[in-house]
Amino acid sequence: MPQRALIKGGTVLTLGKNLPNFDQADVLISSGVIEEVGPGLRARDAETIDASESIVMPGFVDTHRHFWKSLFRNFGDSVASGGNPPPPSAYGPHYEPDDVYSATLIGLLGAVEAGITTVVDWADLPPGPGFAEAALQAHSDSGLSTVFALAAPDWAAAGVDVFQQLRSLGPTSDRTRLALGSTDPRLDLEAIEAEWDQARSLGLRVHAHAGTDPATAGVIGNLGARGSLGADLTLVHCSLLDSADLDAIANSRTQVALAPSSEMAIGLGAPPIQGLIDRGIRPGLGVDQEALAPGDIFAAMRATNSIQHATLFDLKLSGKGAIPNLLTTRDVIRYATVDGARAAGVGTESGSLEPGKRADVLILRTDRPNIHPINDPIGAVVWGMDTSNVQWVMVGGEPLVREGELSSDSAQARKRAVSAQRRVAAAAGLVADIGAGK
Repeated sequence: MPQRALIKGGTVLTLGKNLPNFDQADVLISSGVIEEVGPGLRARDAETIDASESIVMPGFVDTHRHFWKSLFRNFGDSVASGGNPPPPSAYGPHYEPDDVYSATLIGLLGAVEAGITTVVDWADLPPGPGFAEAALQAHSDSGLSTVFALAAPDWAAAGVDVFQQLRSLGPTSDRTRLALGSTDPRLDLEAIEAEWDQARSLGLRVHAHAGTDPATAGVIGNLGARGSLGADLTLVHCSLLDSADLDAIANSRTQVALAPSSEMAIGLGAPPIQGLIDRGIRPGLGVDQEALAPGDIFAAMRATNSIQHATLFDLKLSGKGAIPNLLTTRDVIRYATVDGARAAGVGTESGSLEPGKRADVLILRTDRPNIHPINDPIGAVVWGMDTSNVQWVMVGGEPLVREGELSSDSAQARKRAVSAQRRVAAAAGLVADIGAGK
């Protein structure tokens, strides 16, 4: 890709504060940054990309995923143990650093193909030397914009000094930043505050699971009362938080990341979408684990919309009055982009198509039968499209998907992932039985 590119003639969803969406417009990219958006742009020295019959929008942001577990994606329905996927404690001890690299890379490339340009990788990796470095190499090789949230695995017997590992990693690539994957906030408030304070002293954003255990209801509210929440903290899942917890999040501008497909599938319960809406909290969306959930943000948008709609219809059917408004596609597409970028800690850099922001661009085909005829472009993206509509994916102006094809060597990545999966599965005794349940 040359230094300049002109995306010409598409329906442009800027999703920004200062620019409208356009029925037809152009996007000019220069040195990896959005230079201008509007109709009738000209640039003699730019490569022209024909975006007629396309929707041009910011790339999706996946605010929470465990990429090292990608070797066992879609495993759940093929095991005999009631449809449950194998836990990381079953296969994690058998990983080697090269397996982490292979799993992380194939997971990241799957994200690219799904139109995702920024990911938060919750890296609760196996303990030992070389694992974090292997994952970061996969981040670099993928070409994505990434946040590497290093976390101690809760299944490992040996203690893991995450901060020592973070200090040893040194500088990362220009498109990857380090963060802390925090211990789940429990009842020991002083311990969690000490961990968060240490991360903040190192300039690290904090990502923390929250609201996954009913016994911890109220902990987030207490941390808020002690002044420990803030905009540099992202709380993930939040399904079992109480009203005081949600109030504390809203009052402190703490960010929230939801993974609705996974949360429902693994038994965390419905994410508190209406509680967030009531308080003006705009979450980002993520995949979490692909064992029992789809690996794309199209599915996360639909799940978010459907859960909120079902909640309100249940209230209506039970005779409740003063029912809130239904969540709109305008809201949900922002959760998947600009709000997700803020939850990932990269909101000043990406998430919308505005001059000065990094050119993380998604071009979606509109000439396919799955969404034609188009009554509303945003409705088509949220309700109708899937990964088959992904035509171009750019990160910093560099095409990672061009005309529907990955630019990287996906065949080699698949070969590595298959080899790693077979080795780890054999060592862990995890062999799928496709005849189970007959």
